[in-house]
Amino acid sequence: MLPEHFNIHQHPEILVVAKAAERLNLEAYIIGGYVRDIFLNRTGTDIDFVCVGSGIELATEVAKLAGGAKVAVFKNFGTAKVNYKGFELEFVGARKESYRTNSRNPIVEDGSLEDDQNRRDFTINAMAISLKKGELGELIDPFNGIQHLKEKILQTPLAPGITFSEDPLRMMRAIRFASQLNFDIEADTFNAISEYSERINIVSQERISDELNKIILSSTPSYGFKLLFQSGLLKYIFPEMVDLHGVEKIEGKSHKDNFYHTLQVLDNVSEVSNDLWLRWAAILHDIAKPATKRFVKGHGFTFHGHEDKGARMTPKIFKRMKLPLGPPMLFVQKLVRLHLRPIALVKETITDSAVRRLLFEAGDEIDELMKLCKADITSKNDVKVKKYLRNFAEVEEKLLRVEENDKVRNFQPPVSGEEIMAHFNIPPSKTVGIIKEEIKESILEGKIKNNHDEAWNLMIQIAERLGVSQA
Repeated sequence: MLPEHFNIHQHPEILVVAKAAERLNLEAYIIGGYVRDIFLNRTGTDIDFVCVGSGIELATEVAKLAGGAKVAVFKNFGTAKVNYKGFELEFVGARKESYRTNSRNPIVEDGSLEDDQNRRDFTINAMAISLKKGELGELIDPFNGIQHLKEKILQTPLAPGITFSEDPLRMMRAIRFASQLNFDIEADTFNAISEYSERINIVSQERISDELNKIILSSTPSYGFKLLFQSGLLKYIFPEMVDLHGVEKIEGKSHKDNFYHTLQVLDNVSEVSNDLWLRWAAILHDIAKPATKRFVKGHGFTFHGHEDKGARMTPKIFKRMKLPLGPPMLFVQKLVRLHLRPIALVKETITDSAVRRLLFEAGDEIDELMKLCKADITSKNDVKVKKYLRNFAEVEEKLLRVEENDKVRNFQPPVSGEEIMAHFNIPPSKTVGIIKEEIKESILEGKIKNNHDEAWNLMIQIAERLGVSQA
């Protein structure tokens, strides 16, 4: 039985499919995530329909009844899509599948609704709603999906070893759904993920990264990462992150577990931002700590230079994971490189010069950098955390004041290289670069204001010192 809040007769996007199926004398059903989300009281605009027969034929008939809507046909997959009243309706014929051991691509044959439900990934996604006349709106739930929704459990319809061995991406999907819905993974199902985790290697990187990004965008992404780690999947898809795990102790001195620290920073960032790439910056901010870890006798462990090393690692990780190498990667790389700078300001007397330099280097990313750095303050000592956060408030206050006075965020030196060359009648040269750099440094140090007149006067003085005569 469908929940009271969902009246199928008030959904023309569904009724038009029921009418088309009746005209063609086809059995048709709603199936998958849309059905699940009805019971979770979540709205969605993507609806999957399965019919015993040709999904393309059903889609074509729906398009006719919908006033000539456009049909997108994918013959290789036997599927079709129709956009209707803001909904994306996807159609497929009921199928049964078998797999070869070295491929995710199934051997597909026509099948019944039962065959189609058997091949679904989880019981909560295998529920169907009948569109047959006389049965409209009846729920077909052969694997107890409703009960599993109530218990917040993810379980496979068939033996989990079969489900995951045949299509290893389902292991990532299990953890993604657990993270998104805050569900538990049933014990045998989770054990099968651990047993078959190595088979994730046959899945394309693009599909893996897509699922990983969905985990990262969940409300508490640390839960998904802990499941990835505990199942053994993480070592295959993101070995650098696994390397963060563990604590070493020498001469009574130890360091924090950087894996769990990173997850805490990620959760902290997730509380204040839904930006995927800011969350990636949280994931990668300490990624080079294993490579830079050193023990200094009498002092303890250091990770000197991990921010620069991490910035150099970022493009390689993005490239391997088939993540975008343009602005998103450059944004993450910049935040990884600069993530210690605001913390250094908190620890020492805050000078206007240091604030100007931070504003100049961070540019438009200063606000995101400050979110990351505040998220990076993790300690079991609440007094220490509160002290750091108070100091951070001072830094933010000073950032606003200095930017208002000096306008150094993304500033270009007020005197351009072209002006220098024209005034002194000199070609592009090292001398031009020296003059520009000294003007920039004088502005950042507060020796002159960020305006053309003061910069021009300084240019004349620098040129005289360098022995450059005016044209």
